Amino acid sequence: MGKGFQGALRACAGALACAAVLGATSLAGATAAHAQQASDRQQEMKQAWAAAKAAAKVGPKSIELRDQATLKIGKDEVFIPQPAAGQIMHAMGNSNSPDMLGLVMPTSDDDEWMVVAKYEASGYIKDDDARDWNVDDLYKSLKEGTAAANEEREKRGIPALEIQGWVERPHYDAATHRLIWSMAARSKGQPADDPGAVNYNTYALGRDGYISLNLITGRNHVDADKPAVQKLLADLDFKDGKRYTDFNAKTDKVAEYGLAALVGGIAAKKLGLFAVIAAFLAKFAKVAILAVAGFGAAMAKFFKRKPSA
Repeated sequence: MGKGFQGALRACAGALACAAVLGATSLAGATAAHAQQASDRQQEMKQAWAAAKAAAKVGPKSIELRDQATLKIGKDEVFIPQPAAGQIMHAMGNSNSPDMLGLVMPTSDDDEWMVVAKYEASGYIKDDDARDWNVDDLYKSLKEGTAAANEEREKRGIPALEIQGWVERPHYDAATHRLIWSMAARSKGQPADDPGAVNYNTYALGRDGYISLNLITGRNHVDADKPAVQKLLADLDFKDGKRYTDFNAKTDKVAEYGLAALVGGIAAKKLGLFAVIAAFLAKFAKVAILAVAGFGAAMAKFFKRKPSA
């Protein structure tokens, strides 16, 4: 296993202690019940990362993604499969989706990102609407969907999400059947100097549905981090009989929505859920999560680092 990942795991106990101090500071004046809840969350996180260590598949390696595709990860990456990936997501305050395939993380102490891999058995998604979509309309749809999803977040005690604009406008490659788009978002009430979170969303369409590889990182790191997920997308290959071009109109299921829905309607809720992860990474367990993801040696540097302009 990579040096950064191994070293970070050895640093996990200390990192969790640091996270506990941060949590205690943020919970000043909170009730004993809240303090116990924070302690339980820290214990859950510790157990989740222990499971991740045991299950991690270290690159370079070709990863089987169910019966649909294979994903090649590089020598500086690890793949955490289910159920360990789901344990991490739950510990971060997110749901453990049955669609989740796993997580890709770097082993380098210099990288601070995570890619969430999912498979949605939606059926064949027609991509003809990509020729006519209006980016402004997609943005409006995403904002409206996020506003509706905010009601659910508020019920869960999670801050509402604010959409800040495109980081990368939606673009679809009809030859490879790949879609990429990225949106900047922040939780309401975040400090003005907080750069916020970014979801850099990539999709590969197949015969029976699509695989998404979504990069979660900080707004001020997306340009440096997005090549990692772009390479993963390029190294994702559907198996024979599962490719987009294998579609049989006489027998195969067709999705109830088109390509634009992956940017608009159904994407809004997922954007918010990933923002929950990013907020957790940024605020409640920075040291613990970043350390175990492979950044233990960079712990002090991370806290001293100032956001880039």
